Amino acid sequence: MLRFLLATWLMSMLAAGLIGQSQTPAPSVPQTASKSLALSSPSSSPSTKLTEEQLVNSLSSADLQAVITLLKSNFTSPDAISDTELNRATIQGLMVRLPHAIMLLPNRESASMEAPIAFYNEILDGHIGYLRLGSLNSANLRALDKGLSSFAAKKVDALVIDLRASQATNDFAVAAEFAKRFCPKGKPLFTLRKPPARQDRAFNSDRDPAFRGLIMVLTDGDTAGSAEALADALRFYDKALIIGQPTAACAVEYSDLPLPSGKILRVAVAEIVSPEGHSLFPEGIKPDLPVEMSVLEKRQIFQLSSEKGMGPFVYEAGRPHVNEAALLAGTNPEIEAAEAAQQRRGRAPEKPPAHDLVLQRALDVVTSLEIYQKR
Repeated sequence: MLRFLLATWLMSMLAAGLIGQSQTPAPSVPQTASKSLALSSPSSSPSTKLTEEQLVNSLSSADLQAVITLLKSNFTSPDAISDTELNRATIQGLMVRLPHAIMLLPNRESASMEAPIAFYNEILDGHIGYLRLGSLNSANLRALDKGLSSFAAKKVDALVIDLRASQATNDFAVAAEFAKRFCPKGKPLFTLRKPPARQDRAFNSDRDPAFRGLIMVLTDGDTAGSAEALADALRFYDKALIIGQPTAACAVEYSDLPLPSGKILRVAVAEIVSPEGHSLFPEGIKPDLPVEMSVLEKRQIFQLSSEKGMGPFVYEAGRPHVNEAALLAGTNPEIEAAEAAQQRRGRAPEKPPAHDLVLQRALDVVTSLEIYQKR
């Protein structure tokens, strides 16, 4: 192959020399040869070099077959290029190239979904309803209805819907019921798009929403599956602002297929399509307002909130001041002296309490919008 490319290049140079007396530019090297030479040339510019993935993607069907044939007859260890190893490499490559679409599970027990996460609600700042939906299941849907009813009686006029603890589920019908509590009646919520041989399943709202007001939605990598469909519907119909981090990018329906060994092949068999027609897979949902936060810190806060509520993790307590001068200066001599003494004794300063920056940012946005609307 290399000899052929070199011969082609030499013939091109010869042709250029034969007609070099004219003003016509020399003919360029054939495209396939020029690309191959550029890739093999040590002097190629780093900015023009293709990545390994780009090189593989550029191979034609004939190239792919030629690679396999050449490897089988030339590779130093033929056993590594057996049909079994090639099939293993194919499956492994597909799992890398299609994350969240193809998974191997050790057994049927491991295929069961995670334990459900409970619903939680609270009123913050006296008028902002905080709803952590947890798992999108029937029990939490009933809890949501109860929470929304109590919010109405307390004149809650804004909601923060937290989807950062909503793991993947195949129950898109229940997810649609959650969306109906906020989206307008008679509108499509999302569609489960299936391969051409199977019929799509559309989900529409058939009831009036239980809340009509300002909505903020919190997401991160734990926002998965049907929760991604809900977040997208809230953004589309309620102009909800999505705050936090990108979602898990697995808004699909899975089928678990048994293998002869007892292992399970989990395959995405349908994908969620938004009301405006774009698929949520495999890109997921990007936040409108990105806010970084540690997953471990978030889960710790969620665990403690059942006892303390979310308030302690949102509102920063002011430092006590000794006198009016210290208050005006924004200092506290007694605390600062104690911290300096700890450092002299080699003690590490006290770790600041956990803080939910994502929720804090959502509350700040709600407050800012309210101030703006009152002007």
